[in-house]
Amino acid sequence: MAVRNCLVTNDWVCWDYVTSRAPELADATLEHVWITAVSVLIGVAVAVPLALLARRGRRWAAPVLGLTTLLYTIPSLAMFSLLLPFFGLSASLVVTGLVLYSLTILVRNVLAGLEAVPEEVREAARGMGYGPARLLWQVELPLALPALLAGVRIATVSTVALTTVGSIVGKGGLGNLIAPAVNSSFKAQVLTASVLCVLLALVADLLLLGLQRLLTPWTRAGRPARVKGA
Repeated sequence: MAVRNCLVTNDWVCWDYVTSRAPELADATLEHVWITAVSVLIGVAVAVPLALLARRGRRWAAPVLGLTTLLYTIPSLAMFSLLLPFFGLSASLVVTGLVLYSLTILVRNVLAGLEAVPEEVREAARGMGYGPARLLWQVELPLALPALLAGVRIATVSTVALTTVGSIVGKGGLGNLIAPAVNSSFKAQVLTASVLCVLLALVADLLLLGLQRLLTPWTRAGRPARVKGA
């Protein structure tokens, strides 16, 4: 009886809400994951060419970095309003906005990774007959992976949070549950959806950290050995 009363008394923690709304929570979570994943993947695909352009010199770096930083300062409501005539009330509107926000982090991290590649490594690769494209794909990008994946982790966690704003057009994943619950003071729904957002961010970060460690084993190879008995 006490479990059922938590909905009536509008408690923050209410397991009856979770069990009775499980399909709704699952659908919202899947939509949240889908929007976040697509946004980050497209963001990476756009950020790499922009970082390569910015690497060509200050003439290109200043406008590229300045533009991506400017985009991040635009409030989400204003961003969606600017994109609305092009995409309408659709998931594409939300994804495009999230991609633009992710570029600030991704472009800078990709650029930092590429610039950290030692020049002697590039010279050695050129001496072995590597052309520009082969040098980029087989030498520079692999060595830039630690910085790139670090940026992806930050961008993913940020995108998980920003996806909730998509609720203003009905495409916000768990945000679709949070927004109306806040307006109606439905405590259990606000807390449950918010906790799921946090869990999604933590799980995504841990998975990407595992991927980063798997793809960049050389970053762990240089650790100094412990002295016996220390």
